[in-house]
Amino acid sequence: MIETGGLIRSLSGRRAARNFHTFVINEIGHSIVTGDFAIGSVLASDAVMMETYGVSRTVLREALKTLEAKGLVEARPKVGTRVSPRSRWNFFDPQVLAWHFDAPADPEFHQSLFRSRAALEAPMIALAARQRTSEQVRLLKYWCHQMETAGESIEQFGLSCLEVHGVLAETSRDPLLRSVIGVVELTLALALTRDGALSGPDYRAASVSQFQALIAAIEKGDADQAAILFETIRALDRAQVLA
Repeated sequence: MIETGGLIRSLSGRRAARNFHTFVINEIGHSIVTGDFAIGSVLASDAVMMETYGVSRTVLREALKTLEAKGLVEARPKVGTRVSPRSRWNFFDPQVLAWHFDAPADPEFHQSLFRSRAALEAPMIALAARQRTSEQVRLLKYWCHQMETAGESIEQFGLSCLEVHGVLAETSRDPLLRSVIGVVELTLALALTRDGALSGPDYRAASVSQFQALIAAIEKGDADQAAILFETIRALDRAQVLA
C-alpha cells in the first residue's frame, strides 16, 4: 500500500525505500495503468517475469495476488494472468490512483475524479464545520501556514496542503469520507505540475488565500460559507488540471 503523500514526494524525485514485493507490484501495476500492458493481454510467464524483475517465484506470486485484489489482473487456469477490464479496477485504491499520474491525459477520467471529490467533500466539510475542536483548528492553521511559507518547494506545499485535507477528513469523523484523500492527492499532484488556468506560483497563492478563508469559516462553525469556499478550492484545482 502506498503511503499517503507518497505521490507528492515523488514529484521531487524522492522515492520510498524499495523492497522486492512493493517493487514488483509498482512495476506491473504502473505498466497496466499507463497502458504498457494492454487490457485483456496475458502477462508473461512466471519464468520471464522472475527474470525481468529479478525476484523469486514466491515474491512474484504474492505481488500478483496483491494486484488481483486491486482488480487489475485475473489469474486463469491454463491461460495465465490476464489484465482485467478497467470496470474491475479499484479506483479508490491509493496505488491505483497514484499510477494514473503517469498515464496519458484522460479528461473524462479527470472529470470523474472531481465529481468524486464533490460527492465526498460536501458532507465532509459540513461535518467538519460542526464538529471541529480547537486543536483541529490549530492544526489547520499550522499546515496552512506551511503552505504559505513553502516558497518554490512544490513538495512542501503539496504535503502541507494534503495535511490540511487530512485534518478536515479526520474532523468529519466519518471513516468512509476519509477515502477521498487518495483522490485529492492525485488531483493535487496534477494541479501542482501543470500551468493550467494560472501559473504555478499564482495557483499556490490563490490556494493559500482560499484555505485561510475556509479555515476561518470552519473556526466560526459556518457550514454554509465553508461549503462555498471549499467548492472554490475544488474549482481552482479543477481549472489547473482540465484547462
